[in-house]
Amino acid sequence: MTDPHIPRNARLYLEACAAGDPGDGSLIRAGLNEIARAGNMSRLARDAGLSREGLYKALSENGNPSFATVMRIARALGLQLRITV
Repeated sequence: MTDPHIPRNARLYLEACAAGDPGDGSLIRAGLNEIARAGNMSRLARDAGLSREGLYKALSENGNPSFATVMRIARALGLQLRITV
């Protein structure tokens, strides 16, 4: 995870969101929203293959992005999903 588009502290923040998520993805969505808004939403939307409006909607407080959308956003941010035990 050395993508210059997402600072190290943002990655750590998202890891903390994932660790504290109640199981419905709400904290992960909120964390992605914060990170996205701190950066360039237009570029992120383009890199994720989404419209800018679609990205805003998916990451909004009432958004309910599909797993595929979350993965597309994460990859566009240079993140990888890892499951550990």
